Amino acid sequence: MAERSKELVWENCLSIIRDNVNPQSFKTWFEPIVPVRLRESVLTIQVPSQFFYEWLEEHYVNLLHKTIKRELGTEGRLEYSIVMDHQGQDKTPYTIHVPGSQARAKNPDLNVAVNIGASIKNPFIIPGLKKINVDSQLNPRYTFDNYVEGDCNRLARSAGMAVAAKPGGTSFNPLMIYGNVGLGKSHLVQAVGNQIKANFPNKTVLYVTAEKFTQQFIDALKNNSANDFVNFYQLMDVLILDDVHNFANKEKTQDVFFHIFNHLHQSGKQLILTSDRAPKDLKGMEERLLSRFKWGLSTDLQLPDFETRVAILEMKMYADGIELPREVVEFIAHNINSNIRELEGALTSLLAYTTLSKKQPDLELARLVMRNFVKNVSLEISIESIQSLVCEYFDINVDLLKAKTRKREVVQARQISMYFAKKLTKNSLKTIGEYFGGRDHSTVIHSCQTVEDLMETDRRFKGYVEEIQKKIKISTV
Repeated sequence: MAERSKELVWENCLSIIRDNVNPQSFKTWFEPIVPVRLRESVLTIQVPSQFFYEWLEEHYVNLLHKTIKRELGTEGRLEYSIVMDHQGQDKTPYTIHVPGSQARAKNPDLNVAVNIGASIKNPFIIPGLKKINVDSQLNPRYTFDNYVEGDCNRLARSAGMAVAAKPGGTSFNPLMIYGNVGLGKSHLVQAVGNQIKANFPNKTVLYVTAEKFTQQFIDALKNNSANDFVNFYQLMDVLILDDVHNFANKEKTQDVFFHIFNHLHQSGKQLILTSDRAPKDLKGMEERLLSRFKWGLSTDLQLPDFETRVAILEMKMYADGIELPREVVEFIAHNINSNIRELEGALTSLLAYTTLSKKQPDLELARLVMRNFVKNVSLEISIESIQSLVCEYFDINVDLLKAKTRKREVVQARQISMYFAKKLTKNSLKTIGEYFGGRDHSTVIHSCQTVEDLMETDRRFKGYVEEIQKKIKISTV
């Protein structure tokens, strides 16, 4: 058979294989294979790694055997050329040749495949690898019970609960949670892990950071135990990998995780990942890995709104068995709006300061402590600050207050802003009108009277005004 026909033979094999495996498995395990030699009835194919070879022999040996026999006859055989990496200073890859399982069956001396023994080295340094001995590495304090739900995290929390109820059995596999630092990603995914352990005590759940995973892999390479490392992670029923963005530009780590990911996913195991950004925005990552991150559900955690921040503080207070005046809690929630860790840290600092100074926690003390967390703890009572707070409450642009638009929501916000400008500042009616697009003093008087009249007749409107007044108060202490 001509040398150039090896490609044709392999193409014919692929056409048969394609009809017998699902498209994703075909793309993962057969497209990377390259035919390198055809001599008599032996086809040699090159595979990218030892692990790749072992996977083919374990999962597709019968299919490969039947396909080769069909193409090359009853004497047809398959051999592998495996690309290997040196562990020393020489970085040049080399290959080893391994006969297929059918050839080894005829001659046991040819069996050079890795024989996985009963004892696999555990990278978490736990003696004797038995599933019941695998420590989940989860923090038991992170649960759904103390994870406050809000608009900022409702989808992610709901998806996490669905996964916890049926790990590996939903379309949320992998489940990827992404968002900025301090928004509760680690808490949420560990809550999922803890709930799975409670629901399914026999499942092996493991939480690990990407940095720790990388260091374990480096140690495994140094100790020539890379196969043990891979085999350990393939035993997991649920793998939770935190901060996967730290894999950026670490090609070998990405490669080994790619194979672990494929094994777990195809075995119906659950993968849960976190990142500081969406998969499409991750840099320094292999496309084949990014495509797998997108297989399931990717959902973000957003900045918590004011009500959610208050609820988080109240949850922490309840857990610690303490009480603070409502206005102090709202003051903290108002001034820290970007990071849950800082929010809880501010509360802890206030409590510590209260204990050490033996003072009652009030707004004055809270304002003093908060200077360590934010540059400007309070806003000066001014027309601009009133406009800003009112517009933030109604979610409209400040510039609209100065425009000629007569939209109901804008007119309402403008009238309330004028009302508080007259009530809380010492500016003249003319000056107030200038801040609202050059309106005259009669417009200001009319707006203030309208607000007062509506507060007497419209309970909902009165609630708006009272809430805004409270926000102005706690922001200008």
